[in-house]
Amino acid sequence: MGAEFAFKFFLLYLLLVMCVDGKGGARDDSQSEGMHGEPVHVHDHPSSHMDHMDHSLLVFFTLNDLKVGRTMPINFPKKDPSKSPRLLPREDANSIPFSYEKLLYLLQFFSFSNGSPQAIAMENTIRECEIKPIKGEVKFCATSLESMLDFVQGILGLESRFKVVSTTYLTESSILLQNYTIREVPKEVPAPKMVACHTMPYPYAVFYCHSQETKNKVFMVSLIGENGDIVEALAVCHLDTSQWSRNHVSFKVLGIEPGSSDVCHFFPEDNLVYVPMPTMSNNLRNVM
Repeated sequence: MGAEFAFKFFLLYLLLVMCVDGKGGARDDSQSEGMHGEPVHVHDHPSSHMDHMDHSLLVFFTLNDLKVGRTMPINFPKKDPSKSPRLLPREDANSIPFSYEKLLYLLQFFSFSNGSPQAIAMENTIRECEIKPIKGEVKFCATSLESMLDFVQGILGLESRFKVVSTTYLTESSILLQNYTIREVPKEVPAPKMVACHTMPYPYAVFYCHSQETKNKVFMVSLIGENGDIVEALAVCHLDTSQWSRNHVSFKVLGIEPGSSDVCHFFPEDNLVYVPMPTMSNNLRNVM
């Protein structure tokens, strides 16, 4: 399913980020096994337990956790934007094939050897992009800014105005995992519809964008880390998980079953969510 892939890809993305010189950088990815039990706190567990868990899984929580003063361990990947692959202009992106059938040609084009981490990451990305969407989902892998915005407008409405929200790091830090405390009441971003776009490991920037009919909530959450880091974090909560695979990593982390609870997760700073801007008629209804 779409949300499941987004999480799976996020875990892959955390490990496979690999930048290379030349025609582009491929990012690397690795899947991790989930944990059982309730959301954990770093200080609640011995270091040996933390050493054996995959820290990249520490992005999941539930709506009940969105309370001022709530502390939870969160992993926020940090990357140097200057070394990240860039979106190509549509004309350039369209001139390069993007299909599994052309994988061997693409490996030669980008000078990656078959079986290398970059080649495996490219193959995984293309395969995931070519998987058919589940019922109620619309998905698209954008290889240019123009194609991404075309997809977003197609979902939110050709005449609609929209904005993009994302995670922002307000302090510089190299620490990936630490305890964060919610500083203020989380702000819900009105999102009658939304499109989430996740970065993919590829020699140039590719975004896996998708939208689902099931109800979601979008929040901006102000966090402060135990070392003083301040993050304005984007979080999305999926309210209906009844159709998700029982093997979804979030269920293992949170110790829940499909459909028994909402599932929320934080976004890294280079993942985006597009939401429609309120219309004048909606504003008038709110005033009245």
